[in-house]
Order: sequence, then C-alpha cells, then structure tokens
Amino acid sequence: MAAKRLSVVVTRRLPPSVEARMAELFDVVRRPDDTPMSREEIVAALPGADILVPTLGERVDAPLLAGSDRLKLVANYGAGVDHIDVASARQRGVLVSNTPGALTDDTADLAIALMLAVLRRMPEGMAQMQEGRWQGWAPDALLGRRLKGLRLGILGMGRIGQAVARRARAFGMEIHYHNRRRLHAALEEPLEARYMESLDRMLGSIDVLSINCPHTPATFHLVNARRLELMRPEAVIVNTSRGEVVDENALTRRLRAGELAGAGLDVFEHGQSVNPRLRALPNVVLTPHMGSATREGRLEMGERLIVNMRTFADGHRPPDLVVPSML
Repeated sequence: MAAKRLSVVVTRRLPPSVEARMAELFDVVRRPDDTPMSREEIVAALPGADILVPTLGERVDAPLLAGSDRLKLVANYGAGVDHIDVASARQRGVLVSNTPGALTDDTADLAIALMLAVLRRMPEGMAQMQEGRWQGWAPDALLGRRLKGLRLGILGMGRIGQAVARRARAFGMEIHYHNRRRLHAALEEPLEARYMESLDRMLGSIDVLSINCPHTPATFHLVNARRLELMRPEAVIVNTSRGEVVDENALTRRLRAGELAGAGLDVFEHGQSVNPRLRALPNVVLTPHMGSATREGRLEMGERLIVNMRTFADGHRPPDLVVPSML
C-alpha cells in the first residue's frame, strides 16, 4: 500500500514550478491568488495540516501552534525565522526549517547597490533627470564618495555578511566586523577582515555600516540612539537584514539633523509602515524588502523548501532544521 500523502498548507502563492513540484509530492492547500492567508484562514486550515509553509508575513506563534495536534513541520519559505516561535514549536514536537543560503548572493548584491546609491547620490541625480532640472555638468555637482579606501563595518558576519565583505573587498574597501564569535583565520585572511570585539568601537571608526545580523531578542535595537551617536557625521548605514535591529526613530532624527550622511534601507522596523519623515529625506534610499527578489533566488528558496519537506516526509530530520540554540 502506498504511503499516505502529507497535507500541506501554503500561506501564499509561490513560483509556479515550486507549487507544481509540491503538488506532485503532497496534498496541497494553496491560495487562489497572490494574497497572503489571513490569520483566521490559517487557524481554520491548520487542523488538517501536517506541514505549514509560511512566509515572513505570517506570525507563527504559540497560540497559533496550539490550534493543531496534527502539525509536525513548519517549513519556512525564507531564511529569517523571527516570525516563528521556534521554542514553542519544539515544545509541541513541531520541527521548523528554513531556506538558508538561497538568498545570500542576492542580498549581498543589494547591500552593495545601496552603498553605491547612497554614497554616489544616485537618487538625487535621477530626480534631477526625471524632473528636467539638470543644468549640465559642473565640477562640484552631486559630489559623492568613492568606495575604495572606505572602512566598512559589518554587523553580523554570517553567510550574507561574508558575501558582502567579498564584494566590498573587490571595491577596495577595508573590512571590519563585529560578530558573536570571531571567524576562523581561514575565513578572515582572504578578506583581510579585522574583528572588532567592541561594537561601540567599530561604530566610531567606520565610514559605512552594513547590518547583516538576524533579528532576535538580543539584537532588537542593537543599533540604538546611543550607538548611533558614536558614528561620525560622514558615515552611512545600509540595512538589508531586519528593520528591528535599528531604532528607526533615532536613525531618522540623526539623518534629519545632518549627523549621519545617509542610509540605504531595504527593511523597516514596523514593516510597511515606514516613517514618512524618513521617506522625505534626499540622502536616504529605500527599497521594498527586495534583498532576495531575483528569479534565481526565489526558485532556489523553493528547491530548499522542497528538500526539507521531502526529507521530513521520508522520516528524517530536514537538513535546514532550525533549533532555538541557533537563534
């Protein structure tokens, strides 16, 4: 007798090829259109699910998990799991997996793009062209800064932080980093990366801060008002990780006061509710959480997702298992 197919609830539409492969392997409940499931819809569907496939927009907390005794795997479509209560899931015997590595290069590419956009004042130049205000070349027009020789401080030297460092080194930037643990010399040496045990000391000495650490209770507002004051007025901040790592109001105040030169932000503390004062600043580049938004990245995330689900269905631990000690 053939093994019973597991039931899967997917909270929003995924790439067609990913959904097609999933439907070959499982009984899938999926969205009819590209809108996320409401919490009420997830609650209603969960009792019949063996596997839940959420994205970063759906909060998978203890009350939600308590609504099903059947659920055994939360297979996240994405690397970040700060929207999932991993500890509560483990207590209920529910495994959690994610898709690390699939978005490393894409997010690192965007971090460098944001650095270039802010340091070379690209939005201001584009606005002049689009609005017909350009008066021709001038020796002192829209002067920015070159990346070569600038000191880059990387907060969080995991996969993405290291990928940012490799790209930045190719531009001739000096690499400094702060991490929970120092990297092995074999990783440090090719990047000529300098480990900074003190985050405060690093912030006071760099030209660019790239935030690449996850959002956890320990990193919430890690870059707070006091630490922002340590940064030099000519420094810029780039964040492609999680908005909650930065005190957004404090950052906005310093940018408005001219106490920081600029910022490139792909993530925001309050999700889609971006501070309107931040949006109005000409020295700030904002992008809509598009760090992993490439065709290749989305498909690779789907491939990792399927591997985790299929491995679980075969009675084994998913290769990308997330446990509380990792957070």
